Amino acid sequence: MDLRTMKITFTDNQLGQGDTPKMRGYIAGVFPQYIELHHHLQKDRLLYRYPHIQYKILSNIPMVIGIDSGVEVLKSIYDKVDKLGIGNEAQVIFEKQITIKSEEFGISNKTRSYSFLTPWLALNEKNYEKYQGFENWEKKKGFLAKILIGNIISMSKGLGYTVSEPIKVNIGYLREVKTSLKGTSMLGFLGTFSVNFQIPDYWGIGKSVSRGFGAVIHNTEGRAQKKMKERRSFD
Repeated sequence: MDLRTMKITFTDNQLGQGDTPKMRGYIAGVFPQYIELHHHLQKDRLLYRYPHIQYKILSNIPMVIGIDSGVEVLKSIYDKVDKLGIGNEAQVIFEKQITIKSEEFGISNKTRSYSFLTPWLALNEKNYEKYQGFENWEKKKGFLAKILIGNIISMSKGLGYTVSEPIKVNIGYLREVKTSLKGTSMLGFLGTFSVNFQIPDYWGIGKSVSRGFGAVIHNTEGRAQKKMKERRSFD
């Protein structure tokens, strides 16, 4: 399945990873007429589907990604975004990079390896307790693999893609990381996995992907070698 994507990178702006929700809140506040930017419906109801617009800060560089219907929204606003309000401060935008292209998404005839660039929020309150109850890493890894398969299926449904074959996931190495969501401490994961599924670079998997969590990148040979040098596993 081919999906249109649009990426806006604010190349001359520097922000921290924790500023992603603030960037999202600012842009969504300036353009409240676009539900894809904030997922808020009328009467305090939320739009529950895979986000077609996602906000990222990677290596301190902010970006916004539009997928499918999100592309038209970004086309409508990109030339009107002239600053990024972060708390009480506003950064003027002097330069933007715009990329529009078609991306392949879906079941692959070969196994692909990915790395999480930002923490993957795999666990809710219920399955967090179950995860902590496993006595060894092998059982935890199998549990996380099932959650990851579920995340990919949910992503597919939100993008109108029917998964035609079983999804097979192999967890490579993961490490637990402490993070926070809306002021609440969360357990996230960074590391690698492989799957018979093609996911475009920077798309998010799991909870709160519109706020930048769970962003993945495909491991090419050069990227894989770099990751091996940085490898930190836990058992």
